[in-house]
Amino acid sequence: MTDDLQLLVRGLDPGIIEMTIRLCATLARLRPDLESAVRVGWGSMNYRHPQAGFLCAVFPMKDHVSLVFEHGRQLSSPLLQGDGKQVRFIRFDPGAAIPDDELAILLAEAIALKA
Repeated sequence: MTDDLQLLVRGLDPGIIEMTIRLCATLARLRPDLESAVRVGWGSMNYRHPQAGFLCAVFPMKDHVSLVFEHGRQLSSPLLQGDGKQVRFIRFDPGAAIPDDELAILLAEAIALKA
């Protein structure tokens, strides 16, 4: 775990820390072309594609971890939640399974949408 990621999850429940680390590792494995950076002010690990720009962010919360897609409303997945005009998210509770195939599709759609 990087120093920035440690700073992001400091003081959180061990289950939230573990889920955050697993989710960030999954995103890195699924899309090694994404650049990641902790944004302490936002409380997130942000993911950016070289051509498409900002795509999504992992937000560790007190009782869950959210994977937020900037243009989630335009993506097609039953995993996405929320009723905002633009943003949608997937909620991960501690210990939850991470749906690799569905995330890979969502990431590809998000890149295609903006690239």
